[in-house]
Amino acid sequence: MTAPGVRAGEDAHDLDVEEALALVKRPHGRTPDRASGDQAPAPQDPQLAAQGTAAAAPRPDAHHRATPWPQARATAERAGRTARATAERAGRAGRTDHDTTAPRRSPASVPLDAALGLVLAAPLAALTDLPSFDTSAMDGWAVAGPGPWALRAEGVLAGHGAPPRLADGEAVRIATGARIPPDTTAVLRSEHGRTDDSGRLHPTRDVGHGQDIRPRAQECRTGDQLLPAGTLVTPAVLGLAAAAGYDTLAVVPRPRVEVLVLGDELLTGGLPHDGLIRDALGPMLPPWLRALGAEVTSVRRLGDDAEALHRAVTGSEADLVVTTGGTAAGPVDHVHPTLRRIGAELLVDGVKVRPGHPMLLARIREDQHLVGLPGNPLAAVSGLLTLAEPLLRALAGHPAPERYALPLKDGAHGHPHDTRLVPVTLRGDRAVPLHYNGPAMLRGVAAADALAVVPPGGAQPGQEAEILDLPWATAGIGACFT
Repeated sequence: MTAPGVRAGEDAHDLDVEEALALVKRPHGRTPDRASGDQAPAPQDPQLAAQGTAAAAPRPDAHHRATPWPQARATAERAGRTARATAERAGRAGRTDHDTTAPRRSPASVPLDAALGLVLAAPLAALTDLPSFDTSAMDGWAVAGPGPWALRAEGVLAGHGAPPRLADGEAVRIATGARIPPDTTAVLRSEHGRTDDSGRLHPTRDVGHGQDIRPRAQECRTGDQLLPAGTLVTPAVLGLAAAAGYDTLAVVPRPRVEVLVLGDELLTGGLPHDGLIRDALGPMLPPWLRALGAEVTSVRRLGDDAEALHRAVTGSEADLVVTTGGTAAGPVDHVHPTLRRIGAELLVDGVKVRPGHPMLLARIREDQHLVGLPGNPLAAVSGLLTLAEPLLRALAGHPAPERYALPLKDGAHGHPHDTRLVPVTLRGDRAVPLHYNGPAMLRGVAAADALAVVPPGGAQPGQEAEILDLPWATAGIGACFT
């Protein structure tokens, strides 16, 4: 595995090609400084610049094999939809829990308090009339016929059985939600009535027939479809389901994800030393994946061990296996050899995006996939948003978010041929590109609200760019990580 911060193999070209081209093409003899985004003096020797371009240029066959960024996202979403549809067919066919060869993502029945954030696997049909009996919409008096009315001594409260019938000219105190006595013609609100010295009730305004009575089945009748399959379960949906008589809901289960952290050079604590560096992806990926709606079943640290990787992948029961690093062609990059060894189908092998070019997506089994993320932290974020997010969204049954674009406050440097994802903050109706956006850097994305999709060649100030929201920027931390 290539250590974060070290450019090797094809990932090395992520910046070197741009820098070399900038040396020979950029006006005023200046090229971007990668750490700050400011302009730094360029070398003056054009022969050196040309040599740098030739040395850094990626192999034409490798670049040709890479998938364009929009197509890669579409491929990942399509793979998730296919796996989900296969699982649903298996569920309808009656797969048992002991059948380990069939897809495992059949719809699940879960208690209401476990359904938040999931998607309905079946339409929500009313199990009862709503309301299930005539009820009072207000605190006041149930009245029969025209006033004034003789008052009964005992009132009618919510949660009690059927009250006695009202005779014409009678009234009785009633609470909101209480069952309406038979032959009631209206409910007179507390603020719209007064009693005289003899205890008779008088209206202070006109009373219409049926006023402030919620009739049985006003909202729905038994069997009415309240919400279609595919609806996101929100707190309001939980409330409606409970009111309609549900104790459990049929939902699309959360995709299960196992994270495999590769690399002998990674430390889990303390300061970097002796060529060892801190693992940033182990702490970052699980909560990020949970924010994307996944259930992270385990995080395993395997080092650079080909056999350990093979055992972990073939033994995983997750819907998605996510690996970190090892996707290039170095001596300890074992992801490609492992996928060939197990006969996996490569759906995406490299993406025309920077950072994160050597990411990959493979189908291990009909209902199981692997996303290989690059080892550099921001490149791994790019892989999450390019491949993991659309795959998980489709597996969970969530619709694609509506695409939108914003003008960039400042220009954004681009790659000559590939899409570039740049961390931005959102300020009003503008996106502000952030510095510290190199493949090994997290400083920019840690302060970001979103990533801007910068087309090949870059974007000028004021030019619109597609925006990819980070999940917690719109929903909030608490909403994303529960």
